[in-house]
Amino acid sequence: MNHRERAIAALTRQIPDHVPTFELEYQLADEMFGKPLVPPELHPGRIEKLSQAEKEKKIYEMAEYMAYVYGELDYSIIPVNAIGNCTATDISPETRLLIKDLLDVTNHQVMLTFHGDGTFYIPDGNEMYEFAYRIADEPDEVKAQAQQMANNAIERNKRLAEAGVESLILCSDYCYNSGPFLSPAMFAEFIQPYLYQIIKEARRNGQYAIKHTDGNIMPIIQMMVDCEPHALHSLDPMAGVDIKKVKELYGDRVALCGNVHCAALQTGTDEEVRASAEYCLTWAKPGGGYIFCTSNVPFKGMPPERYRMILDIWKQMRDY
Repeated sequence: MNHRERAIAALTRQIPDHVPTFELEYQLADEMFGKPLVPPELHPGRIEKLSQAEKEKKIYEMAEYMAYVYGELDYSIIPVNAIGNCTATDISPETRLLIKDLLDVTNHQVMLTFHGDGTFYIPDGNEMYEFAYRIADEPDEVKAQAQQMANNAIERNKRLAEAGVESLILCSDYCYNSGPFLSPAMFAEFIQPYLYQIIKEARRNGQYAIKHTDGNIMPIIQMMVDCEPHALHSLDPMAGVDIKKVKELYGDRVALCGNVHCAALQTGTDEEVRASAEYCLTWAKPGGGYIFCTSNVPFKGMPPERYRMILDIWKQMRDY
């Protein structure tokens, strides 16, 4: 199987030749491969100064480097970086060109993914009170905003599908370690219907929807599964989410991604890291429908040797 075929098999709860891997984001390119994924010339404030020919050259070089990095990591799904000025309803011409170049240099044998959510997420500390008051005082206006956000995401996801992006990371965080930021009843009212719409339209576009949220999702997991995503990510062990239990409860309805303990990768012992990776593969791999990855991302500052360790364990245990 090639990487794309392997990803499709896992996302449709089939059994591929081996467990695929990917990450929501990968932040260790500089440490592990010598330079960041996005060259400085393509950062905001600098990309605008390039001529069209210079821009096209830099974007192609970025696509080649991304293909090399993710090829070395053996990812089946490549997370695409947004460059240029993307809007709420469309991607930038530069991002569209990067997608085209990535598909070309990988011979269309790797799946591409991009952020595609449009639902409310945990407000920051400055906005939490305002959001709580609005839900209490202006519920209809909040729902109208939720609908517009969903409409915007649906429109942009269509543009992504046209550009060749086959999967979407629906990356709105709903939960703290203690549980969701909204009660289950409020989640059902202000988030679930709009998440369902986004996923339904993604499926209609032929895209695979991977719903991400950190934290303790167990009080709302049934509602998320009822929205019919292809997969759930990241099944956060730091919040007590047990991938074995989730597999038993929902493995016949949704694929699973993640659960390797990010905090252990940063501060734990080698034995704790190894145990977490082995636990995920032992309990989530059987029967298919599993993609191996961390419970968040390989973040800046994580020791690269720890990330290499879990990839080595994955290679030892991944075959069906």
